[in-house]
Amino acid sequence: VQLQASGGGLVQPGGSLRLSCAASGSIFSISFMGWYRQAPGKLRELVASITNGDYRSYADSVKGRFTISRDIAKNTMYLQMNSLQPEDTAVYYCNGGRSIDCVRFPHLCGSWGQGTQLTVSS
Repeated sequence: VQLQASGGGLVQPGGSLRLSCAASGSIFSISFMGWYRQAPGKLRELVASITNGDYRSYADSVKGRFTISRDIAKNTMYLQMNSLQPEDTAVYYCNGGRSIDCVRFPHLCGSWGQGTQLTVSS
């Protein structure tokens, strides 16, 4: 199953945006799915993850502002981002597989798509 992120854009500080991650097939059996981001000059990092049992976890930097969810019927995962700050600026990716962290264990996950750019700026 290939995953592709979309929905990025330019947002003012304090604004909101929802990213979508569309799957080429069923996401029902994917054990872990997550949103990642990579800012210029920085390593790719896990932002939020969700299991097939709907357990959700977040990086400290986004806790309370971002919400991960998924719609099994639509084979789509979402990331609702509120109270956006300039430090949230990055390319956002989605991935999933048999590991909760596809950066640390890429061999347990699918291939990385192109990502979607989020820029938070006034």
